[in-house]
Amino acid sequence: MHPDAPVQATPLPDVDRSRTRTILTVLVLATFVVILNETIMTNAIPRLMREFDVTASTAQWLSTVFMLTMAVVIPASGWLMERLATRRTFALAMVLFSIGTAACLLAPTFAVLIGGRVVQACGTAIMMPLLMTTLMNLVPAHERGKVMGNVTLVISVAPAMGPAVSGVLLQLGSWRLIFAVVLPIAIGALVVGFRSLVDVAEPGHSDLDLPSLALSAVGFGGLVYGLSGFGEGASHGGASSGLPPWAFVAVGLVAMAVFTRRQLALQRNGTPLLDLRTLSHRTFTIGLVLMVLCFMGLMGTVILLPIYLQEVRGMSSLSTGLLMIPGGLAMGLLGPQVGKAYDRYGAPRLVVPGTAGLVAGLVMLSLLAPVVAPWGVLVLHVLISVSLALVFTPVFTASLGVLPPHLYPHGSAILGSLQQVGAAAGTATTVAVMAFMTARASSGGASANDALMSGVQGGFAVGAVLAVLALGAATLVRTPRP
Repeated sequence: MHPDAPVQATPLPDVDRSRTRTILTVLVLATFVVILNETIMTNAIPRLMREFDVTASTAQWLSTVFMLTMAVVIPASGWLMERLATRRTFALAMVLFSIGTAACLLAPTFAVLIGGRVVQACGTAIMMPLLMTTLMNLVPAHERGKVMGNVTLVISVAPAMGPAVSGVLLQLGSWRLIFAVVLPIAIGALVVGFRSLVDVAEPGHSDLDLPSLALSAVGFGGLVYGLSGFGEGASHGGASSGLPPWAFVAVGLVAMAVFTRRQLALQRNGTPLLDLRTLSHRTFTIGLVLMVLCFMGLMGTVILLPIYLQEVRGMSSLSTGLLMIPGGLAMGLLGPQVGKAYDRYGAPRLVVPGTAGLVAGLVMLSLLAPVVAPWGVLVLHVLISVSLALVFTPVFTASLGVLPPHLYPHGSAILGSLQQVGAAAGTATTVAVMAFMTARASSGGASANDALMSGVQGGFAVGAVLAVLALGAATLVRTPRP
């Protein structure tokens, strides 16, 4: 068999088509709610900076720590799904998310707010691979593009819509209103979902390799903390901790190398936390690289736009949120259509134009930021959103479609983990470049507004470079052969 040939997953005999639709609908809606919170705080960063007296590099940890926690927890999600099966895994995820949301709502200090975000992220980290693995097990290969198009609402539209939703809520009241609105929705999803779901796989008894879990935490944590430290150092003239940022990056790289070696050893005589045999499938590996690059660019843009529109252009949080809504809606409405196009035309005819549009949008944002009108920013944001819609559905469908069924949980966990690492690294790198460019312009005599504009342009330029790399990877994507 060709190494990239997909193995069709047949729906389990006790789960009919109607029940399959119900299961996927419940999981998609619940996952949309929890992933929306990944970026819902970005529009609130300027207000939180003033209320808690923290810098931009510190405040952006509300998003970075969320993504970092997901990257650490997602590798263990396969073990949880095998141990608890679908219903109890879903209940655990939504209970954790609800507890974290309540903690954020009542947080008296910035540290407590960060802690609540960590608990929220633990629940979100479980929901993502639960949705993807369940989909791959229940949906036949010839229908996956269409179904994955609907799932695009979760994996891409929810993060894109976060700033828009928060902008509207911030205009209506305190930042705590964000969590006050989300909490009852999360509890309702927990109750309805637990009643509706059925287990779609038999529970197993595999062991959780704790050293692997610890190594993944140190590796991902060191990388993202170090990258964020560069931003903190740029804005303060040095790292905020006793160690320089590069030390954390070095520790992270070493931990990831040891983690990889341990997984390879466990594949021979144990149970790996992440089965790296997924990387032997070329289409999966290329899709993984493309997805990481695109999420780095996406999250950097999501972080920069509210700062640019509010702090540089003087727009209100409501206007900022409303301006970003069309892009999120365009991405969501295109998801099902892109899925159908994938089933008909395959991946390359979608991902290459998509990444090319991403390059064009980010390059123009970087060059035109000082002079572009708000309607121009809206058009460019829609262009970026539509371009990403052409990328995400084909990449996820083709990447997971080449794997045999027993690797679905590991493939979805690897995609989910590195998606979050890429997003966190993109956020941290963008803020670091923005802080560095702002400080350099300020030291050269530029006004505060002009210095920040210079920093924002540098951040958008980072996204443009990432998009160019993504375009190169997109040319290598192939549709799995039936």
